[in-house]
Amino acid sequence: MPPASGSPGEETAPWGGGAYRGGVDGEPPEPARLAELVAALSLGIDLGFGQPMEHVLRQCLIALRLAERAGLDEQQRAVVYYTALLINVGCHTDAHEQAKWFGDDIAFKSRKYDGQPYGLRGAIRGIRLLGAGSPVLRRFRIGLEFAIAGHRDVDRMLQYHGRLARSLGERLGLPYPVLDALTCAYEQWDGRGWPGERAGDRVPVAARLAQIAEYVEVAHRLGGVTAARRTVRERAGRQFDPDLARLLYADAPLLLADLGAVGTWEAVIDAEPALAVVLTGDAIDTALRAVADFVDLKSPYFLGHGTAVADLTSAAGVRVGLSRAEISQLRRVGLVHGLGRLGVSNAILDKPGPLGAGERERARMQPYLTERMLRQSPALAPLGRLAAMHRERLDGSGYPRGLTGTAIPLPARLLGAADVYRAMREPRSYRPALDPEEARARLRDEARAGRLDADAVAAVLGAAGHAVPRRLDGPGGLTRREVDVLRLLARGLSNKDIAARLVITSKTVGNHVEHIYAKIGASTRAAAGLYAVRHGLLPEDEPAKMG
Repeated sequence: MPPASGSPGEETAPWGGGAYRGGVDGEPPEPARLAELVAALSLGIDLGFGQPMEHVLRQCLIALRLAERAGLDEQQRAVVYYTALLINVGCHTDAHEQAKWFGDDIAFKSRKYDGQPYGLRGAIRGIRLLGAGSPVLRRFRIGLEFAIAGHRDVDRMLQYHGRLARSLGERLGLPYPVLDALTCAYEQWDGRGWPGERAGDRVPVAARLAQIAEYVEVAHRLGGVTAARRTVRERAGRQFDPDLARLLYADAPLLLADLGAVGTWEAVIDAEPALAVVLTGDAIDTALRAVADFVDLKSPYFLGHGTAVADLTSAAGVRVGLSRAEISQLRRVGLVHGLGRLGVSNAILDKPGPLGAGERERARMQPYLTERMLRQSPALAPLGRLAAMHRERLDGSGYPRGLTGTAIPLPARLLGAADVYRAMREPRSYRPALDPEEARARLRDEARAGRLDADAVAAVLGAAGHAVPRRLDGPGGLTRREVDVLRLLARGLSNKDIAARLVITSKTVGNHVEHIYAKIGASTRAAAGLYAVRHGLLPEDEPAKMG
C-alpha cells in the first residue's frame, strides 16, 4: 500500500519487510506482523471506551465488508483496514483531563454510543457528568471552572484526537492515505464534526467507513440488525455518508452476519488487504516504542515511563550477562509492560489520595490486561507473559497471580526492579519524584524485605548509576527555561503551579507556554507531552551516585 501519489508535503516511511528477530538464541522466532500489533492495541482502545474486547476488531470487519460492497479496490481497503483499527486511538491521550472534568474517564467515554454524540443533547449529557463522583461543593467548583475555561479545553481535546492518532500512524510508518483518514476521524458528513474543516466527500472515504462501522457494531451487538438499521437511518446525511448508510441499511443482514460467531482476531488478521506488513529487525522495536510512548500519554505522571523502563531493564540485563537475544526480548517486554493501563481509569491512576479497596483492585488489573491484549499474537504473546509478572514479588505478595520465588524468572525480576526504580524517580499524583539516592535506598529496602530479587536490584541500580544525563535544552529552538516549563506543563501542572515551582509569575509562565506551543506546533497538554517524550525531555533523569 504505497502513499498516494501527489500527496502534498507528505513523506512517510515505507512498509517494513522481513521477519522479526527475537526470542531465544537458536530458535526461529514467530514473524511479527504490524496488523497484530495494531490489533492488540485496539483491544486496549476497547477497554478505554468501556466496551467488550474485540469491539474495534468487529468494526474493522464491518468497515471492510462495506468497503467491498461499495466497490473499493484492494489498495483502498488496506487504507480502510488500518483506519478502522486506529481511528479512536487518540481518545485516551487526554484521559487525565477527562477524569478531571467528568470523573471516571472510561465511564464517560462509554456513553459515546448512548445517543447523539454531538450537538445539544451531547453537550447537556456532558454537563450533567461534570465532577462526577466528587462532593457537591467540589462539583460546583468544577462546573464553574468548566464554564469559564474548561469547555474550551474539551473542544481542543476533540480537535486534537485525530491529529494525535495521525502522529502514531506516522511513527508506525503508515502511508499518507491512512494518516489523512486518521486526521479526519471525528469529521462528519454535514461538516459539524471536529475540527470541522471538512464535510461531504472531502472527508476521506476510509474515515467515513470506519465511523459508520464503529456505531453500527455497538448497535448491532446490543440490538441486532433492527438497531443497526435504525442507527444508520437516524444519522444518514448528518454524521454518516448517506450513500454508505443506504448500502449498509439495504445489506445489513449480509454485512453483519456471523460477527458474533467467527473467531474475530483470526478473521481480522487474515482479512488484511494487500501484502501483509511484516516487521524486521529494529522495526519491531521502533513500532513497540511508538506504541509505548503513545499509551503513556494517558497520564502526565507516566510520560516516557515505558521507554525508560525498557532502557533500564535492558541495561541491567547486560550487567547480569543475558544473551543478546534475551536482552532484545527484555527491552521489548519493558516497552509493552504498561499497555494494560489503557483499561484503568485515570480517576484511579491520577488520584492524589489513597485508593479505596475497589480502586486498588481495578489498578491491580493492569498486568493481567497487558497479557490479555497480547496473548492472541504468536509474536507478542511471549512478551505479554513476562510483562504480566512485573508486579509479582518473591514473597508472594505481588499480583496478578501471587507467584513466589523461582516461579518468577530472572527477566521478570529485572523488569520488576526497573519498574519500581523508574516509578520512584518520576512524580506521581500523590508524591513528588524521589531523588536518586532516596530511590536507591528504597529499592534496596525492597530487596532486604524479600520482595525484590537482590541481584536484580543490584543490576538495576548499577545500570541507573551509569545513566547518561538527558539533554536539558535545545529541541525546536526552546530555551532552557522553556524546557523547564514544558516538562511541568506536560505533567499536567497549571500555570499557577508552574509559577510556584519555578518561582516566577503566572503571567511569565503564560508567555512561556504561548511561545512553547508556537515553537513545537501544539496546543494541548497531550501534544506537548508527546513532543517532550519524543525529544528526550521526559522522563527527566539525573545520574545516580555510585556506591
